[in-house]
Amino acid sequence: MTKTKKEEESLKFAAHLHEGVPANWYYQSLKVDPFQKYWHKRRFEEVSAVLEPVKGKILDIGCADGMFSKVIFDKTKAKELIGMDVLASSINWAEKHWAKSKGMKFFVGDAHNLKFESGTFDAVVALEVLEHVENPVEVLKEIKRTLKKGGYGVFLVPSDNDLFKIVWFLWLHFYPRGWVWKD
Repeated sequence: MTKTKKEEESLKFAAHLHEGVPANWYYQSLKVDPFQKYWHKRRFEEVSAVLEPVKGKILDIGCADGMFSKVIFDKTKAKELIGMDVLASSINWAEKHWAKSKGMKFFVGDAHNLKFESGTFDAVVALEVLEHVENPVEVLKEIKRTLKKGGYGVFLVPSDNDLFKIVWFLWLHFYPRGWVWKD
């Protein structure tokens, strides 16, 4: 797949932003950090409650290390799940780690320019992604284009309410990056 100059710049920026972050950060942090385990368990439960069974394909945009892709794949009983992220290191880790999960594939890509034909997916999931993209409206248009008629999307965007502000403060001040990032 040939990338545009803008896509290349976006991928480089994302890689720079995540320097020092393990490729399997979600997978690793859920094992060692009780706060992350609780936070993401609740996130998994809430999103799982709205996922519907899928007979065909699902696209998971911003899949990171594929930890939640596996939850989505198992919950929906999809025939195929394609996980996409801008971080090559996470995609490489996901490809190796989830290789035994037949039907799951991962690749590096940009949500602004989905390299799929129109009407490819029965469902598209983007969890905590839209707040990170350059142009959320363009990403939503791309998602709509790639959804089959009757398909559905699931989106999770963090709220800026008081509870989120408290949790974010605690995360930044009492759960230093190095604690989870250690080998």
